[in-house]
Amino acid sequence: MSSQITPHQGPERVFGEFRCPECGRTWSSGNSWANMGQECMTCKIMVYPHTQTALQRPDKFDDNSDRGPHRQDLCEKCMSLGHCCRPTRF
Repeated sequence: MSSQITPHQGPERVFGEFRCPECGRTWSSGNSWANMGQECMTCKIMVYPHTQTALQRPDKFDDNSDRGPHRQDLCEKCMSLGHCCRPTRF
């Protein structure tokens, strides 16, 4: 089995798009990492991103850019670190 299970293989955080193979639920996240997944809230299985792209810095502050706190309990990177993977600054 290949150790490369995500498209992105660099050390930096990227934007990821996810689709659960069990229920078909889709979501996106600005907290996506190489070879790390996020748990589907419906099926409770680890899902790996099918697409990953570099994060883009917004031109101005957008009140809708942050959809709430990062769910550490669903993030494989947070679980592996033992703390939140999300940096305090972009």
